[in-house]
Amino acid sequence: MNRIAVFPGSFDPFTLGHESIVLRAMGLFDKIIIGIGDNNSKTAFFTGQQRLDMIRGVFAGNEKVEVQCYSDLTIDFCRRVGAHFMLRGLRTSSDFEYEKAIAQVNQVMLPEVESVFMLTLPEHTSINSSVVREVLRFGGDVSKFVPSNIRIRDYLHPQVP
Repeated sequence: MNRIAVFPGSFDPFTLGHESIVLRAMGLFDKIIIGIGDNNSKTAFFTGQQRLDMIRGVFAGNEKVEVQCYSDLTIDFCRRVGAHFMLRGLRTSSDFEYEKAIAQVNQVMLPEVESVFMLTLPEHTSINSSVVREVLRFGGDVSKFVPSNIRIRDYLHPQVP
């Protein structure tokens, strides 16, 4: 059996914390599928295609990482891609309480998928997509919060040929 993990999230945008979780988890799994979920309760800052392109750029050439969008339940996505693990990053104790509740519901609904939690590195604890979006809304520089090869400005102001 291949050890396939889904790392689900909205990734709006993908941050250094997200990248760190994937890179650190690569030794645990044969493949990590970053699943960009369509969250109806949130208004996206970047389109699904933009997020897909950003994240694919971060892991270009890495055969262990795949990026896909999905719009159904995360457990249904896991079932569809053959994943037996769901990878989640934890920044704070409140993240743990929230993720624990979701993991327990997922365990009832799809027992063959095990949730795996990884702690965020201390230097990434304060970084979250909401803060990055707020900095972007006011024209701030987010280069210290996103992977170096994500050129956010290219997605905000498309280049004219």
